[in-house]
Amino acid sequence: MPGAYPPAAPTLAGDLLTIHRLLQDPTRLQRRLRTIAELRFVADRILTNRIRTQGGAVAYEMSEPIMNSRAIESVAPGSEYPRDTPAEGTAALAAVSKWGQAVQLTDEKLKRSVYMGQEVNRALRKTANTVISKVDKLSTAAMASAVTNVSTAAAAWNAASPALFRDVEVAAAKIVDLNQGYNPNAVLMSTTKYAMLVTDPAIAALRRRETSDNPIYGGEIDRLGKYEIIATAVANLPSDDVWVFDRDELGGMADETDVDPGYATLDNGLQYKTKRIDERDAWDVWARRITVPVIQEPGAAIKITGTGSLG
Repeated sequence: MPGAYPPAAPTLAGDLLTIHRLLQDPTRLQRRLRTIAELRFVADRILTNRIRTQGGAVAYEMSEPIMNSRAIESVAPGSEYPRDTPAEGTAALAAVSKWGQAVQLTDEKLKRSVYMGQEVNRALRKTANTVISKVDKLSTAAMASAVTNVSTAAAAWNAASPALFRDVEVAAAKIVDLNQGYNPNAVLMSTTKYAMLVTDPAIAALRRRETSDNPIYGGEIDRLGKYEIIATAVANLPSDDVWVFDRDELGGMADETDVDPGYATLDNGLQYKTKRIDERDAWDVWARRITVPVIQEPGAAIKITGTGSLG
């Protein structure tokens, strides 16, 4: 029987073969990871400045003044302007660390799953969430240790008559009164405090009723006035308090972005790699982020205490 010439190109078929091809190709793995919406660091929403570093450390300045120290004077016609030397911030140095974890994905686990792709997704997501949780804890701890400004809530947020929005505004006013050009625009709290915020009757009365951004429709408040609301598990916070801050000035994450061979890198700094372990009929999958949180303007944040330990 005569055959076609030239012969048709070989094709790939079968879910198992497709999964193995995915795991051995960093480019395909990167595309797969971008579809997992949960891979978002709270740290990157708190410390928004992107700092690139090499050599294992980053040098930066803290609390750089926005005004010169010499007072302005009246200048007579024909006279020179009085001169001053611009003040500089305090120099600081932070070491970059590699935070990561590896898991094993066996061939048996893939073959015995109805949807093999879900096994890959779960392995990637769990590993990523573990790295994310660690980096988030480091970032919030760095903020808590550097920030010394404190504001006291009028009442615990689960009390009979709390003043949630007023507590936030009073704390923000204290930051503005420092006269350093800060513009508080974000609030960090636990998910339980967020639940109190969403269901607070006083805030609900101030919101437009017949609109799709009302939390009664979606159960979420992304913004409260000019503030972006950021909620995370209380386990990721150094204490069950509320922080108000200027997310544009507080600080940033210093990442080493040089990509080593075989790694798939995401925009959020997560790096993935897979390796075939033939003698165990398995894949090793690991994720990492090489970073350090940097607090550049401690005065741009304030902690609200007395909101209650709600868990």
